[in-house]
Amino acid sequence: MAMTERADEQLLTPSEVAARFRVDPKTVTRWANAGKLSSIRTLGGHRRFRREEVEELLAASGSAEHASHRHVAAS
Repeated sequence: MAMTERADEQLLTPSEVAARFRVDPKTVTRWANAGKLSSIRTLGGHRRFRREEVEELLAASGSAEHASHRHVAAS
């Protein structure tokens, strides 16, 4: 419990995050290294991502992607 702020907080692996964004897990790691997505390190040194933050980023990127498609369609 020391690695999370809340006991009920759900954490995702890089592969789980990658599946949601349809990218390679290495891309998720690059995002974390670039500060685009925060991560937690397990005692073994593995990255974990807060599900809530991932879902917010996914919603924001989906909205931006959807808006760009609308813009292209309207042109």
